Amino acid sequence: MHEVAITGIGVVSTLGTGREKVSKSLQEGKSGITLAPERSEIGFRSALTGHIDDFIRPKLSRKQCRTMTEFALQAYAAASEAIEEAGWTEDEIKSDRTGLIIGNDSSTLANYNQVQITHNEKSTFPIGAGLVFQALNSTVTMNLNSILGNRGASWTLSGACASGGHAIGQSFDLIAMGRQERMICGGAQEINWESVSSFDATNAFSLRQDEPEKASRPFDASRDGLVPSGGAAMVTLERYDLAKKRGANILGKIRAYAFSSDGANLSVPSGEGLERCIRECLQLGKVSTEQIDYICAHGTSTPVGDAAEAGAIYNVFGPTTPWVSSLKSMTGHEMWMAGAAQAVYSVIMGQEGFIAPNINFEKQEEGAPPIKIAATTIDRKPDLILCNSAGFGGTNSCLLIETSS
Repeated sequence: MHEVAITGIGVVSTLGTGREKVSKSLQEGKSGITLAPERSEIGFRSALTGHIDDFIRPKLSRKQCRTMTEFALQAYAAASEAIEEAGWTEDEIKSDRTGLIIGNDSSTLANYNQVQITHNEKSTFPIGAGLVFQALNSTVTMNLNSILGNRGASWTLSGACASGGHAIGQSFDLIAMGRQERMICGGAQEINWESVSSFDATNAFSLRQDEPEKASRPFDASRDGLVPSGGAAMVTLERYDLAKKRGANILGKIRAYAFSSDGANLSVPSGEGLERCIRECLQLGKVSTEQIDYICAHGTSTPVGDAAEAGAIYNVFGPTTPWVSSLKSMTGHEMWMAGAAQAVYSVIMGQEGFIAPNINFEKQEEGAPPIKIAATTIDRKPDLILCNSAGFGGTNSCLLIETSS
């Protein structure tokens, strides 16, 4: 089995676009959550949302843009940032030993638009040729593949809110097994009301609309629901020996990837499935619980989900848990990109030497497992980080990341 290096990261987030801005926001505990009044006007219970305000569209041809959604453009920008940091040559990018796996589970706005056009125009002709490529779940992967030109693996992984974590994990596996030498991987999620109306209908969102920046409060006793968000987060992985040979700046390693499923409720996590996933990840990475410096939690700010994850963490680590924080307290729930974003944020924290806070955490609910929440920024470099992800249908993903100075 080959060791797998992380050689580049890229991100378009509610915390900012690019590594420098995101790092500053993470250290300062800055919220990227706001109100979108138009959501209330059309009947949403909650108008809370993550917001990206500094994204500049990449310079692509009109033909290329015609088939790309906004979140595909964000994914391309994040991938370009990661590839540039990795320092790959054109031949390396276009090699059949370079693959691409993106985590994504929907492309709602494009589907909504084609239905609206057909209904309003009483014809499918005005839809044009571009929307068919925007409307597929694989829209990000197919567009990036056609632009970047990689000739290895190329597919989309759909695993609900664990999609991004699974995409990085599966990419790790392909390199570790010798099937690929380099991988571009991550996740993307659209930010618009069309993609989350059904979530609002299930009462999943926080109603703390008078203080948007305080609405997402994972593990806090007064949490009342998640805040939808999105963007794109991408990572470049490669065989460690090849990265060392070419003198790459190695940001860290993926030490292990584990997966599991609850085999139970469609929308309510059991906790037991995530617990098994955590245990297997530590076993595969050949590390003890005492060696983990930080857990980048999935914590979405839902009452049931956070309780299940806290229980899973406590059952594995006991009363001496490492520092735990959910960065969704700042970003909102980035859904399909969430697991990939956590990996990117974790690399940044390891590189910059801090643990980002679980903002808005004031009080643990009565009877909750006493895990050690980092309510403020911790001035300490996390060397070994466990990233948890979970999604509808009971899917779970855990990544063990070793960061470099």
